Amino acid sequence: MENGNGFKRWGFQKKQQDVTKAAILTPRLASYMLMDNLNRDDPRPVVSLGNGDPTLFQCFRTAAAAEDAVLDAFRSANYHSYSPPLGILPARRAIADHLNRDLPYKLSPDDVYVTIGCAQAITVTLEAIASPTANILLPRPGYLGYEAFAAHRQIEVRHYELLPEKGWDVDLDAVQVLADENTVAIVIINPGSPCGNVFSYEHLKKIAETARELGILVIADEVYGHISFGSTTFVPMGVFASIVPVLTLGSLSKRWTVPGWRLGWIAKNDPNGILKETGIVDSITTVLNVSCEPVTFIQGAIPQIIENTKEDFFMNIIGILREDADICYNGIKEIPCMSCPSKPEGGMFSMVKLDPSMLEGINDDLEFCIKLAREESVVVIPGVAVGMKDWLRVNFACEPASLQVGLERMKAFCRRHAKNKNEDPSEVIQTGNCSNTAGCPET
Repeated sequence: MENGNGFKRWGFQKKQQDVTKAAILTPRLASYMLMDNLNRDDPRPVVSLGNGDPTLFQCFRTAAAAEDAVLDAFRSANYHSYSPPLGILPARRAIADHLNRDLPYKLSPDDVYVTIGCAQAITVTLEAIASPTANILLPRPGYLGYEAFAAHRQIEVRHYELLPEKGWDVDLDAVQVLADENTVAIVIINPGSPCGNVFSYEHLKKIAETARELGILVIADEVYGHISFGSTTFVPMGVFASIVPVLTLGSLSKRWTVPGWRLGWIAKNDPNGILKETGIVDSITTVLNVSCEPVTFIQGAIPQIIENTKEDFFMNIIGILREDADICYNGIKEIPCMSCPSKPEGGMFSMVKLDPSMLEGINDDLEFCIKLAREESVVVIPGVAVGMKDWLRVNFACEPASLQVGLERMKAFCRRHAKNKNEDPSEVIQTGNCSNTAGCPET
């Protein structure tokens, strides 16, 4: 078949088809799709319980010390040049010192690579471990950014299950079965996104021992590191690096509530030198040498950001999230077609089980979310965008009053679509306006 210019086909046609096949409904894509389905005539502000960006709400504004650090770095005129591929030395040293507070050994600046947010940390790490036959173990539910890049890079993905009845712990028996001689790594997200769980010290140690037995490294996604507010204390996976090598991925984005600054890192937790011996360190360096670097003046601000941010700032954020987690968990319990296996103990999300059979005209989680956005101006992410059909991912990191309004509208929506409408219509809860219009996205 000619393309109109006398050629049988375009040379890039197959590549474009491959990219299309690799497309995955990630939470970001789902959020954009749902925003497109909002009713623009609804006078009520939108309540976004889908976007993982807490900066939409004033209560999550970053520390003044962090803002001052960026201004100081910018005005110093010392950070207007290109950055070295691995990041500037002061930033790498500050991140290493920051991580060392929780480790039984010491990282050096040479163990840290600065990236454009945690997203680039993911792509660099997967690129570095990729090979024509490699497969990686990913959690389900999880962050589908891993799946999207792995598909684009043609890395085989094998999913292990997180067990809701066991507080979303890893099904380690299944991990043993999934792995083979081509498995190179297992990804652990802790605190959990999207489950809101925090792995215990004992469970993390078992994960490390399992990975060592299988001969694979651990990729520890700790972008929500230290954002824990339940009974389980956050423990970095790097604590177990003497058992198995660990690549820790982190960022300023969530803990300092500055996702738009796009500053992340990869930390090499490898006291036994295994990653160096096996070529992974050289591979990471090679990938970064042909990649873009984070904005230099943001890197220049890192030492001051880490040094000058007071504990009060973090405790205030934790307090708000603890209150929000309670509101979310208790609110979901009041909606008959939904259930939450456990109260979130960390991060900013909760996984909620949806029973579409109790609803009229709604067949699955995606249809639920589209109609909820259209009818109630509330955005939540369908479970299919995190690997779990007929579940919902609810972001509770917002103003408590706004969260309550969103849950009230969800409750009203479910009552209106219920197959068995036994309630007195007068009892149907009235959906109000978001009390913080600045904290809700514009429609």
